[in-house]
Amino acid sequence: MKTINEIGYKKGLKFFLYSVYEVIIHRFLNHLLYFPIFRKISLQLVGASIGNLTQIMDVKFFNWHHRGPGGLKIGNECFIGDETLIDLYDSVVIGNQVTIAQRVTMLTHLNVGYQNHPLQKYFPKQSKPINLEDGCVVGASATILPGVTVGKESFIAAGSVVTADIPPNSLYAGVPAKLVRKIR
Repeated sequence: MKTINEIGYKKGLKFFLYSVYEVIIHRFLNHLLYFPIFRKISLQLVGASIGNLTQIMDVKFFNWHHRGPGGLKIGNECFIGDETLIDLYDSVVIGNQVTIAQRVTMLTHLNVGYQNHPLQKYFPKQSKPINLEDGCVVGASATILPGVTVGKESFIAAGSVVTADIPPNSLYAGVPAKLVRKIR
């Protein structure tokens, strides 16, 4: 009941409905959704905007009950690899020809727990959108934190943790991600 009191009945109902959707998609239709076109269609049916020739592999979404699939916008000719986690607490905008490798994590919010958690005063709940601009690449197992914009045609190396905006035409790597070199 504590959760419902904090998020409200409307978000609680949305959480329940999207949880049922996830179970149906990942437990019962996974064999059918092995084909990326069916994943794309299923996401479009619940409100996501996805461009032409985009392939979405076995991607997991969470926090549907906040911004939800309506906040997910993916451009044309994109690829999102298996086991990628995308937080839909806030919006996620992915430009055209973006490649996201396997096991990437994209977080749009920070929340340490319930409103009375002792760390709330030090780490207040917040959310910020993520924006991946045209032609960028995110390497396997990278993590992108809330509020980050990855600039046009930039490359994030595998395993990097992106804590701040990445300028266009750059290669960034490390924890936290730092400039390795400009591409152009």
